[in-house]
Amino acid sequence: MLKAKYERWLDRWETDLATRSTDRVVRPFEWGTEWLTDLNLPGLRAYDGQNPEAWIREVNQAAIKNGSDFFQHTTPKDFTLDGEWLRFTSPVDSPYPENNLVEARWFPMPEGKENRRKRAVIVLPHWNSHAEQHVALCQGFQKLGIPALRLSLPYHDRRMPPPLTRADYAVSSNIGRTIHATRQAVLDIRACVDWLEQSGIEHIGIVGTSLGSCYSFLASAYDKRLKVNVFNHCSARFGDVVWTGLSTRHIKKSLEENLSLERLQGVWDVMSPRFYMAQFAKQQEKKNLFIYTTYDTTFLPRYSEEILADVKSHGAPHKLVILPCGHYTMGETPFKFIVGYHIISHIARKLG
Repeated sequence: MLKAKYERWLDRWETDLATRSTDRVVRPFEWGTEWLTDLNLPGLRAYDGQNPEAWIREVNQAAIKNGSDFFQHTTPKDFTLDGEWLRFTSPVDSPYPENNLVEARWFPMPEGKENRRKRAVIVLPHWNSHAEQHVALCQGFQKLGIPALRLSLPYHDRRMPPPLTRADYAVSSNIGRTIHATRQAVLDIRACVDWLEQSGIEHIGIVGTSLGSCYSFLASAYDKRLKVNVFNHCSARFGDVVWTGLSTRHIKKSLEENLSLERLQGVWDVMSPRFYMAQFAKQQEKKNLFIYTTYDTTFLPRYSEEILADVKSHGAPHKLVILPCGHYTMGETPFKFIVGYHIISHIARKLG
């Protein structure tokens, strides 16, 4: 009885938080092949303008098979630290100058203290986060003597091109653009690792939440320098989350008029952690924490259970924390303090 009441109470709270936003826009479905035609992957034929779905499925298959090529990056040559803001040109080009200038907020060691353990953590926020979100987490690391670099995701906050008011170009019903944004995020992460190394950091961790968790996993699978990982909210397949999540109903409305879930998976599996698990699990030295919630309405628990089953079957080292809240309620009292403790303590104990 008490459990049922708790579930109903939490579901009402979760739904209220998820539906407060009134600026979600149902955008038209687009294949977005033009976002992918510059990819140079072994075995991938040039797009001939015919059957865009079949060609994008080929892109997925080629990218998954050749992940080290798909997520290969070049180190930017224009790193600039202006006060607390690190800026550089993204290794992936888009039509939007604002998005191509990567912005990351730097939280250095407290004044007067030396980073003797030479460690730092990269923090990736959730989808549609604004510039002040996850700052408290970075400050928590900073107080413990762990410098933190909060990366603005593609098309988010300072990188959002006008007239957008939401990060719609990061995840949308444009198939190719969503893939392009994901690849850009992964390469931006790897560029941040380059900068930290150039700054003398030897032990680097990463914390990703929600969409940031997906990006973090893909980056860590192909970057052994990310030694300690926290994946806060996790799912096996990208398409499943968008199709079933409470916060992406406006995207599904456009997608389902053109695709089934099975077909969506075929064109978006290139962004799905499941298909890079073998590569990720090879790195047995990594210290990994996976977090999910019992009543998540965005990353449904069954999809989190699937990715943990993959983690176990591949023998990837990991720790698991399951919290009795939902996706949005995790950001509310008291759950935000509980998850903050788990995230910060894992990084503090395992990094360097």
